Amino acid sequence: MTQYVLSRVAFLGLMLFGLLGLTFAISHVMPGDPARLAAGPDANQAMVDTLRAKYGLDRPLGVQFARYLGGVVRGDLGESLRSRNAVLDDLVRYFPNTFELVTLALLLAVALGVPLGMLSAVYKDTWIDHWTRIVSVSGVALPAFWLGLMLQLLLALHFGWLPLGGRLGLTASPPAPITHLLFADALLRGEWRTLGDALAHAVLPVVTLCFPALASILRVNRAEMLETLTQDYITTARAHGFSGFRVVTRYALRNAMIPTLSMIGLRYGWMLGGTILVETVFDWPGIGLYAVNAAVSSDFQPIMGVTLLIGLNFMLANLLVDLAYGWLDPRVRRRSPA
Repeated sequence: MTQYVLSRVAFLGLMLFGLLGLTFAISHVMPGDPARLAAGPDANQAMVDTLRAKYGLDRPLGVQFARYLGGVVRGDLGESLRSRNAVLDDLVRYFPNTFELVTLALLLAVALGVPLGMLSAVYKDTWIDHWTRIVSVSGVALPAFWLGLMLQLLLALHFGWLPLGGRLGLTASPPAPITHLLFADALLRGEWRTLGDALAHAVLPVVTLCFPALASILRVNRAEMLETLTQDYITTARAHGFSGFRVVTRYALRNAMIPTLSMIGLRYGWMLGGTILVETVFDWPGIGLYAVNAAVSSDFQPIMGVTLLIGLNFMLANLLVDLAYGWLDPRVRRRSPA
C-alpha cells in the first residue's frame, strides 16, 4: 500500500507541473493587453510601459514562466491588476465559501444518490426504479442556471420561504474567523442565529449544484449494482442463507462503489469548476464569481490563481479516489506500476 501511495503522489506532482504550464499558456493567449487595462483608458504609452515592466510582461515567455514557477513555490501567485490585492489573499478570502458550497452539495448528492441507486437496482422495474430514473434523467437534462432561477422564482419570490441569494442577510454579520469556514466558525463561536441564516442562504445554491451530481451518482451506482447483483458470489451468498440486506449492503454495494467513487471524484472536480454560473445566479461570494469579475476585466493573474486552485483540488480529489480504490480492491494495488 505504501508503494501504491508513493506512485500516486509522484504522478500528482507531474500533473501539477503540467497544470502550471497549461494555466500560464492560457493566460498569455487571452485577448487584450492587461497592462493597458490596468493603467486605465486615459493612460499614455509611457504609463502602460511602466506597468508592463513592473509586472514583468515585457520579458520573454521563458523568463516569465520561470518567475511564475518561483512565485508559486513561495506562495506568491501575483497581484491583481484590477484591485491591486495579492491573488493568494483573495483566494483565501473567497475559496472557503466555494469549498463549503461544493462540499455540502456533494455530501447531499452522495447521501441521496448511493441509496437511491441501490434501491433502484434492488427493486428494478418497479415504481421506485421508475421514479429514480426520472430524477437521474432530469438532473442530466436540466441546466443548473435554469434550475437555480426556477427555485428562486418559486421558493424565494413566490412563497418567500428562503432568501433569494447572497451569503448572509443584511442584518447578520460573519463570526470572527477561526477556520475561515462560515458554518464551522459560527458553530465554534456558538452564534446560532448566524448559523441558521447562513444555512437558509445555502439551501437553494446547494440544491442547484447538487442535482446534476445526484443524477450522475445515481445512474452509475444503479448500473453497477445491477451488474454486481448478477455475479456468482452474490448467488452463493444468498444460497448460504445470508439476509438480503447483508448481501446487498456488505457484498454488492462495496464492489459497486468502486466505479461510483470514480464518478464522485470527477463530480467534485467539475463542481469546483462549475460553480461560476451558480455563484453568479445566487450572488455567492466564491471563487467562481471572483473569476468572472477577473475575466471581464482581463485580469489574468486571478484567473491563473483560480485555475490552479481548481486543478489542484481536482487532482487531490482524484488522489483520494485512487487511494480508496486501493483500499476497496487490493488488485488495484498489485497493478500499480510502483
